Amino acid sequence: MHLENKTICVIGLGYVGLPLAVEFGKIFETIGLDIDQQRISELVNHFDRTLEVDSDGLKAAAKLRFTSDPSEIQKASIFIITVPTPVDQFNNPDLTPVRKATETVARNLKVGDIVIYESTVYPGVTEDYCVPILEKISGLTFNQDFFCGYSPERINPGDKHHTLTKIRKVTSGSTPEIAEEVNNLYGAIITAGTFKASSIKVAESAKVIENAQRDINIAFVNELAKIFNLLKIDTSEVLEAAGTKWNFLPFKPGLVGGHCIGVDPFYLAQKAKEVGYHPEIILAGRRLNDSMGSYVATQFIKLLIQSERKIKGQDVLVLGITFKENCPDIRNSRVIDIIRELESYEMNVHVYDPWANKDEVQHEYGITLIDNLEEIEKYQGIIAAVGHDQLLDLQIPSGENGPIVYDVKGIFPKEKMYARL
Repeated sequence: MHLENKTICVIGLGYVGLPLAVEFGKIFETIGLDIDQQRISELVNHFDRTLEVDSDGLKAAAKLRFTSDPSEIQKASIFIITVPTPVDQFNNPDLTPVRKATETVARNLKVGDIVIYESTVYPGVTEDYCVPILEKISGLTFNQDFFCGYSPERINPGDKHHTLTKIRKVTSGSTPEIAEEVNNLYGAIITAGTFKASSIKVAESAKVIENAQRDINIAFVNELAKIFNLLKIDTSEVLEAAGTKWNFLPFKPGLVGGHCIGVDPFYLAQKAKEVGYHPEIILAGRRLNDSMGSYVATQFIKLLIQSERKIKGQDVLVLGITFKENCPDIRNSRVIDIIRELESYEMNVHVYDPWANKDEVQHEYGITLIDNLEEIEKYQGIIAAVGHDQLLDLQIPSGENGPIVYDVKGIFPKEKMYARL
């Protein structure tokens, strides 16, 4: 494949799509398509609200242009779909974004084009769900007129060390020849190297189990945290001691949210149920991790009662609402479970997060973030839910009348806390 003659189109310019478009745009003619016109306007002015790519990085992609108009992608011959794959209110996979992106590509598909999916899906979505849509709308024949590939995204939002080019990339294609072409395409930008999977379904499966594995491991240490709390043993100290063995995995308890670990296992579970298997461990891990927000709130309420503090109508502070530290991403943040549980006790919950966008938080959760911590002494209690670097040196009033502190992330010295997960 003569890559220098190809135009690449990346559909979906979020945490996954933008870094990818930028890297390709440094070498190849690249079009970045997103339906959010405000997002496009910001990117044209070299601003990325996700903070994944800085202004200089955007400027370096000299061959990249942005658009919200699907008609402008017709000249592309390689389409890469990087849209979100969420779950609905019942935790069933919602393929609506993938379907709509596929329909957009299908209307612009030409003979010889390649469609590559990066969105996390369960095995079979590319060939069994997306290909029929591409064929029906375009009138073209799969693996004769057009081809497909799958290369799972491995973006870790907020991580400035494990960035796109430094993470080995799994690739695949619908024919051996296309698999080689897709592999070469990514090999042009991924300095860490690539791994060519034997089939699209293998690549889809590899992606979905990566995060399911992390989910199950975190669920295990979350369950340990509950057990050790009953035994009045410090979980962090236990994990530190156990971690002295060379093959002990360094997982820590906490809230499991975000667009990957808290979602992907449901995609694998859905496919397993379709073929008649009920996945016990995967779903058990999901249930346990989804219970942690309520658990934290309940433990916090117990601390307030034990300290003879009032509950109803009292002001409490939650530090952080993003799904992880040092990242503005609020998607599927399980901190909201803590907040809603505290609100059910009719407490006045105030939320501070130096990373989160106030408008996004208001739109997504109906919560108005406070601007500063100048009146921190007024709170009956504080829950440190997210370990942003800006919070590490926070001075919390001590003494009998000081706030009760529950530290989910272990960001404060032990002597300054009443309890930690």
